[in-house]
Amino acid sequence: MTVAGAANRSESLLVPIIAAWWVLATLYGLWLGRKHETSPPIAKLLADARTATVLPEQRPGLILLNRLWPLLISTVAAGALAFLAPQVAGIACGFAIIWALAWRHQEKAVTAIEERDGVRYYVERTSPLKPIQLLRTPGFKANVWQFEDVEPTPAPRT
Repeated sequence: MTVAGAANRSESLLVPIIAAWWVLATLYGLWLGRKHETSPPIAKLLADARTATVLPEQRPGLILLNRLWPLLISTVAAGALAFLAPQVAGIACGFAIIWALAWRHQEKAVTAIEERDGVRYYVERTSPLKPIQLLRTPGFKANVWQFEDVEPTPAPRT
């Protein structure tokens, strides 16, 4: 949208500047998301999860819309403004890149905790304006063998 909007307005300098912003946003997002551990907000969210013995009702579409509505609004607004002010869409895209790259390892960290503790986390249905709350339910604990510490036993001689 940014490139199309800039081409319509004959702004040749805008595209290289926005491309440079995207490169900087990529580098900053990679730097923010460099750790392979849960971030403090996610760790607090997992620690504060309410324990439940019954699986909650699963409505993935509603949960997705309920939790990601700010991203949807900013994307639609940036796309709508792209032809009037292409720099707005370009800047918004840079912030989306930062956000996505900074949070890229969080799912793996949550999965590791689920496998280690034998639980599953589900998003609890709340108001879109309230913080996310999680439900912690029993799951299957992963029994992962660690072969590095085990010495082989010799075969019996006959």
